[in-house]
Amino acid sequence: MGLELRKRWGAQPLWARWVLAVYVIGFAEGTGSHIADLVRGGVHAYATFPQIPVQVFFVSLVALDPLVAALVGLVRPEGIWSAGAVMMLDVSANWWGNRHWLRDDPAQLLWLLPLTVFGVFVVASAVPLHRAVARAASRSPAALRSG
Repeated sequence: MGLELRKRWGAQPLWARWVLAVYVIGFAEGTGSHIADLVRGGVHAYATFPQIPVQVFFVSLVALDPLVAALVGLVRPEGIWSAGAVMMLDVSANWWGNRHWLRDDPAQLLWLLPLTVFGVFVVASAVPLHRAVARAASRSPAALRSG
């Protein structure tokens, strides 16, 4: 597996390797953040969000974030699409769930800024990154099939 993975990463253009690395780092950081929240607050760590679906989604990110990081790290096309979907949901849930205090104290926007910037980066780069990964796979189809 190690050699095939090295080939998959090596087949990518330099810019795509950097974007893949940023995705992996970002989702690994998200994993750590959500684990820390659960360690501090248990299953009710997100009880300050009045919407139960938002609470459930944030708890589920303990599994979704590392899954996305693994798929992206394996240079799987489904990892790129999953990254975009998870980030759209994550950013939307954070803005929706925090809208009340954003209205009352707009300075709190700074707390959501890193998540929002990462989310925009992931969504904006998903299509070109997917194209690059697919192009590299078409040049070396054995590398993707073996994983």
